Amino acid sequence: MQQTTNSILMIRPINFRKNEQTAVNNFFQEDIDLKNAEINKKAQEEFDAFVFKLKSYGINVIVISDTDEFDTPDSIFPNNWISFHADGTVGIYPMFAENRRLERRDDILVELEKNDFLIENVVDYTSAEEENLFLEATGSIILDRVNKKAYCALSARADEELFIEFCEDFEYTPVVFIANQTVNDKRVAIYHTNVMMCVATTFAVICLDTIDDKTERKNVVKHLKEDRKQIIEITEEQMNNFAGNMLQLKGENDELFLIMSQAAYDCLNQSQIARITNHCKIISSSLETIETCGGGSARCMMAEVFLPKNKS
Repeated sequence: MQQTTNSILMIRPINFRKNEQTAVNNFFQEDIDLKNAEINKKAQEEFDAFVFKLKSYGINVIVISDTDEFDTPDSIFPNNWISFHADGTVGIYPMFAENRRLERRDDILVELEKNDFLIENVVDYTSAEEENLFLEATGSIILDRVNKKAYCALSARADEELFIEFCEDFEYTPVVFIANQTVNDKRVAIYHTNVMMCVATTFAVICLDTIDDKTERKNVVKHLKEDRKQIIEITEEQMNNFAGNMLQLKGENDELFLIMSQAAYDCLNQSQIARITNHCKIISSSLETIETCGGGSARCMMAEVFLPKNKS
């Protein structure tokens, strides 16, 4: 079992814009004074430059284009509806926003099989949408795949019972907490766990200040320390610049990289950068339009593919 992979799935947008359906509880989204076509064009440019950079370091990026069959402004963030696992299992997840449910596409699984990935089993949680219960894949769940622990900040998009069901199905130990951010002087739940924490092979980047309950905070720290993760703390302000939305991947010759946006990198201090680069190199790319309108960053754009390869 490994914590990092060399292969990721990314969806190239064709109708990217601020999604009004997700803005109700994604407080990272902002309005931008551009027409939608211009926003989409900028997002495509950022996407293409990001993919080019990742590939230049030997990361295997499987790019599939969004289709115009449905209005899917957030299709650029596939890690919220699908997860891939080393035993050949695929997880499909219930989504809070109705227009995000349209992002789920069977042909993407076919495309992965064409790339010689083996799919043995699909675990589908989407029927929970009928009960208005949601769990948005590796947006809501941070997986420590080696130590079989799953971290989840509960929110409108991360239901506790569904999360426990996931942990039972995939045999993970659940670590549950509530993470808040300050919006208009009020503490409100952060929409996705992956904006406030990232678990890598030997370290974790986390905004502990968001976990207001001291007992919950201590519990998260206990689990990370137990698994010998060096804890690199970020502030809430840094989190607001997507410094928690990072993902560790393998490049050429299994070299490890921590992937983040330029905004995330620029808000880190020298000490934090030094501590990260003690473990691995950093790759950053400008994702300004995607972050501003989409309220998600580098990690949200990458669905890690851990599926086994077809030997035949």
